Amino acid sequence: MEIRADIRDFLTNRRARITPEQAGLPAGGGVRRVKGLRREEVAVLAGVSTEWYIRLEKGHIAGVSEDVLDAVARALQLDDAERSYLFDLAQAAKPSMKGVQRRRRGTELPESVQWMLDSMTTAPAMVRNGRMDILATNTLGRALYSPMYASRRDPINIARFQFLDPAARSMYPDWEGAANTTVALLRTEAGRDPHDKDLRELVGELSTVSNEFRTRWAAHNVRLHSNGVKTFRHPDIGSLELTYHSMDLPTRDRGSLDLTVYTARPGSAAEDGLKLLASWAATHELPEDVTEAGSLRQSR
Repeated sequence: MEIRADIRDFLTNRRARITPEQAGLPAGGGVRRVKGLRREEVAVLAGVSTEWYIRLEKGHIAGVSEDVLDAVARALQLDDAERSYLFDLAQAAKPSMKGVQRRRRGTELPESVQWMLDSMTTAPAMVRNGRMDILATNTLGRALYSPMYASRRDPINIARFQFLDPAARSMYPDWEGAANTTVALLRTEAGRDPHDKDLRELVGELSTVSNEFRTRWAAHNVRLHSNGVKTFRHPDIGSLELTYHSMDLPTRDRGSLDLTVYTARPGSAAEDGLKLLASWAATHELPEDVTEAGSLRQSR
């Protein structure tokens, strides 16, 4: 995940998806040699010189002001997630960050986080890091994700399960949509923390063995993960259409933790399904959580 290459690929990809008409420019005569906007057209829209924009698209982003980045973001019609990704890349490209490569320390979750999860008895809930490792869950969360835990690879990783385990196709009826979201979240995290060696190794592993992952990674799609609807197919309970809400959890070390809670519409079939899932969990031995630090815990 070399930063200059990421900047180049991202800006080139976004420039290619906008037509002159969408940007409010005349299409002009003759055959266009490029898909989407030309570099000089982006430069005009952003109010900078063509030479300067070409340099930016080659990855020379360190030291660029926020006002100029904002102008480029507007010219390329970036959404909030894409704009944040561009700013994160600019931050990572600063001279003080060059050459930094590190492994993220295992994040020790405070006991109070697990208490909070365990207090949620009618809604599946889990905490994950930006690399998509599941760090903690409640009882219903482990029951919902039981096919993922069956692999027993430590740590349990959502991306690795989706792209390397055939069971994912059954667990996610909309596998394409789930896979797109997962890769977009990993790409967002890569922009936020491109020097994380653990994340680099995960991306390298998945890119090597999964063409599905490799194609999505090259698309440079990013997203902010806050709320929505997701459908699961549990092997014993059946289909569950659940609403999710995600929020950041503060940590002492650099990095992001995400708390996600799944709920069902009152009176819906999914609400009945969650009640069945709770009964199922009460009669089955659930797997242990594996924390980022490598220790195991069993839900009580």
